[in-house]
Amino acid sequence: MGSTLEYLSGLLGGSGGHGHGKMKRKKQLQTVELKVRMDCEGCELKVRSALSSMKGVESVEINRKQQKVTVVGYVEASKVLKKAQSTGKKSEIWPYVPYSLVSQPYVAGTYDKRAPPGYVRSADPGYVVATTGQQQQQQVGRPHDHLTDMFNDENPNSCSVM
Repeated sequence: MGSTLEYLSGLLGGSGGHGHGKMKRKKQLQTVELKVRMDCEGCELKVRSALSSMKGVESVEINRKQQKVTVVGYVEASKVLKKAQSTGKKSEIWPYVPYSLVSQPYVAGTYDKRAPPGYVRSADPGYVVATTGQQQQQQVGRPHDHLTDMFNDENPNSCSVM
């Protein structure tokens, strides 16, 4: 209902009285996850107060054991990262995905012994992760898999080299 009223007020001249003004695009509610090196409660408090003071932040959750900070709000990921780095703590965008979303979690570049339990590094750049359907099933594969299928015995149109 609220968006209908905003639309109608825009048509009736709510944007400067002329009706031709540009609609200001609102920021989307986002969840930004960061990996921030925190050793003690003081570090945690410093990061929490810096991120909470940002305009548009709704909530800040910190898991010091996993070194994970989750910020929810109308913010941009790059600005949240810069604000976390301004505290002097080593910060980066959360580099891990759940173990179940990766087809080969022990491949070099994916497995990380420093990752929290149940997580591995994001998929190797050679792999493509695509969601399909309403069930949000993950399909992981390399972009050049079709080249290896050219000599596959199960492919009826493949070449055979003897």
